[in-house]
Amino acid sequence: MNEIDYKKLFNEGRKFFSLEWEYTKLTAVEKLTVLLSATAFITVVIVIATFVLHHLISALIIVLASAMGCVWGAQLIVALLLVLLLLVVFAFKKQIIVDPIARFLSKLFLKPDDNE
Repeated sequence: MNEIDYKKLFNEGRKFFSLEWEYTKLTAVEKLTVLLSATAFITVVIVIATFVLHHLISALIIVLASAMGCVWGAQLIVALLLVLLLLVVFAFKKQIIVDPIARFLSKLFLKPDDNE
């Protein structure tokens, strides 16, 4: 090989790595967009669900208070139900929180691209 072939090879290699770098940046932006979009969506769902849960709990307290004739007793019953719900969530946190997040992130970042 002569000097011209080395220069050509070097320039082709430089173009290849430049294109690979651009592809890596585009892939990172795409995956970051999906991740941030999912985070924003989950945040909105949690906020709305919190308001819904608040109103349902208020309605339950009113119904129990009218049935029992005691507001503080109704609030205590609802509080105990919420503590039980919290304990269930804590007991199954791996199945309902950790595993779905791990699956989502592994699919997002570790799945092979269809283009390759």
